[in-house]
Amino acid sequence: MGSATREALAETRTRLSAQASVATLQTGEQLLAAGRIIGESASLRSAIANPSADAKAKALVVTRVFGTSVAPEALAVLSDIAGARWSTSDDVLVAIEEIGIRVLADSAPASVSVEDEIASFREAVSSSPELELALGSKLGETSAKLSLVNRLLADKASGQTLAIVSHLVAQPRSRRIGELLREAARIVADQGGKAIATVTSAAPITPGQLERLQKGLASLYGRPLSIRQVFDPEVIGGLRIQVGDDVIDGSLSSRINDLRLQLAG
Repeated sequence: MGSATREALAETRTRLSAQASVATLQTGEQLLAAGRIIGESASLRSAIANPSADAKAKALVVTRVFGTSVAPEALAVLSDIAGARWSTSDDVLVAIEEIGIRVLADSAPASVSVEDEIASFREAVSSSPELELALGSKLGETSAKLSLVNRLLADKASGQTLAIVSHLVAQPRSRRIGELLREAARIVADQGGKAIATVTSAAPITPGQLERLQKGLASLYGRPLSIRQVFDPEVIGGLRIQVGDDVIDGSLSSRINDLRLQLAG
């Protein structure tokens, strides 16, 4: 991701946080749907991302395409994104997807954890090679994949989670389904002021250990963390912790591998 995109995304997030009226299920759905339309049109994507074009002119393009099909709140966000400066045309899709997910995260009722729902769905997918193939295969029809998602999540998850997962399946952009769901959960957590720590161990962690670990990581990273436990029998002892791109590996298997490398060298 280029510096122009990072700066534009940061500015868009800041403006989004000041617009409480944007945080509705409808707005989030319309943003993601617009992202899919833009993703299918290379010319539209290039027009929006054109660094030499005037910001107002690019916003006018968005208005002409989506002005009668989306709510004013969604149109305002799309115009804002179009008016920014992006490093590549694909970064426009990255921005719309992220902002759409953040809007959906904010729109969820307090009783609903979109992050937990996405994490649960990801666990179900990762534990079933058949399901992972059905949702991630490039050969499958998108309509069939969306029908499957609807059957799995309708009446079992929030409308926000259904909208996010459906979008990711419909527009994977060459990413694996597990990667898509992991990143979506990260964005949702970040929108709520949290980070996600994936803790891998050979056996379940006791509640007391989990609480101490959560407090220690929160102190280390300066923000609350949601912990996702993963069990892997190959982790002989200790823990492997991943927070974003940071990996803290204190497992015995890791130390054995390190020793093997030292002996081999």
